[in-house]
Amino acid sequence: MTGPPLNKISDVLWEIPESYKKGMNVPARVYADEELLKGMEGAVFDQLTNTACLPGIQKYALCMADGHSGYGFPVGGVAAFDPEEGGVISPGGVGFDINCGMRLIKTNMTTEQVMPRIKNIVDELFKKVPTGVGCKGFLKLSEKQFKGALTGGARWAVEQGYGWEKDLEFIEDKGILQNADTTKVSQTAIKRGVNQLGTLGSGNHYLEVQIVTAGKIYDSKIAKKFGITGEDQVVLMIHCGSRGVGHQICSDYTKLFNTKQKEYNFEIPDKQLACAPYNSKDAQDYVKAMNCGANMALANRQIIMHRIREVFEKEYREDAESLGIELIYDVSHNIAKEENYKIDGKNKNLIVHRKGATRSFGPENQELPKKYQETGQPVIVGGSMETGSYLLAGTRKAEEETFGSTLHGSGRTMSRTQARKEAKGEKLYSDMLAKGIYIKARSMQGLAEEAGKAYKSIDKVTEIMDTAGISKRVCALRPIGNIKG
Repeated sequence: MTGPPLNKISDVLWEIPESYKKGMNVPARVYADEELLKGMEGAVFDQLTNTACLPGIQKYALCMADGHSGYGFPVGGVAAFDPEEGGVISPGGVGFDINCGMRLIKTNMTTEQVMPRIKNIVDELFKKVPTGVGCKGFLKLSEKQFKGALTGGARWAVEQGYGWEKDLEFIEDKGILQNADTTKVSQTAIKRGVNQLGTLGSGNHYLEVQIVTAGKIYDSKIAKKFGITGEDQVVLMIHCGSRGVGHQICSDYTKLFNTKQKEYNFEIPDKQLACAPYNSKDAQDYVKAMNCGANMALANRQIIMHRIREVFEKEYREDAESLGIELIYDVSHNIAKEENYKIDGKNKNLIVHRKGATRSFGPENQELPKKYQETGQPVIVGGSMETGSYLLAGTRKAEEETFGSTLHGSGRTMSRTQARKEAKGEKLYSDMLAKGIYIKARSMQGLAEEAGKAYKSIDKVTEIMDTAGISKRVCALRPIGNIKG
């Protein structure tokens, strides 16, 4: 592998010294084993070391085991900035799909109860939860009502009747980011998003019916605390975000910040890393807009969960409570948040960017629901539609070493264009049926883009983060039904 010098810190951690590139303020660190490292694109190292050049960055620019090239930051990238040392916020370090995230829902049903009905269930879910580029949801909202979602998040959705009050306890930030202001969101963004609540969108977003994988409950005590009672239990996973709203907010503020880099006296190595001093008005406007995008995503996943409950109630002629359809957790993986960490023995309030990275808070963290303060937070890691996903637990070590962050998925190994060349949607569809996975997709081309071989091994990347002590494997989950954009 050609590229920067990589100093081995451990079998699963590598460091690029700050002497590697002019302008680096901190070293860059990558979580990977030797095999994974060899397969990483050169662009990952370039983007990560560019991130290390940003003003006010603390300790390290970090890339998780699922890392691949992204926009500005690598996907799987984590960086924290100190506003008191000129620290910044960068829309490229958050991503276009603001608060894209995962939601894991448990049931009290087993494979035996669900598998015979999986076709009906998936077909109904496909009708109830629209997919694809530009798809519209069932809600017909006025602009004023939609702005309520942008400031109210999942709490707004519950207040409109889409879910239960107790759902909110098991969502990051209890389902709402408070510092949200719709006047900082462009009219274009509002128009793009007003009809998109309750929709998955396209790309790698999905809604999946899964079962706990036989022989892969790694910590039965934590699993039980999370609501995983045993093998063959049926769960559901949602992966989606803020749709057109988040995309437009990122576009608007990246464009604005790029016009002001000279004014801020910044020399950044990549226009995609356009940023603003966190304490500036421009940055604070972006934060308020970003939080609107994040609240859109929270409301979106809440409404989709409500639709899931409706489908199961209709199919089984029982209410959702008696079917045990309850939220385990909802985590974001494209966000920047103010969090407190100890740097060189001093507590600092930092702006932590997680771009395709998930929060991984450990036991006793007061930000977590009381139920999870003994275990650490549930970390939901989505894999490919062929190979399955994982449930992990956050650790104290993550809080000490990675600003409380870990991986978010398996990570792409090939572009969507390459995947379309190497996989045929029709064959993939029949192969998945043969494996016992019933799937509904908007197009065969879109299905080919998400072929399992386009992704790293979910087993491998979660094992690396477990070995590193950054997140702890709890159980694996395999798909039996899936809807995709």
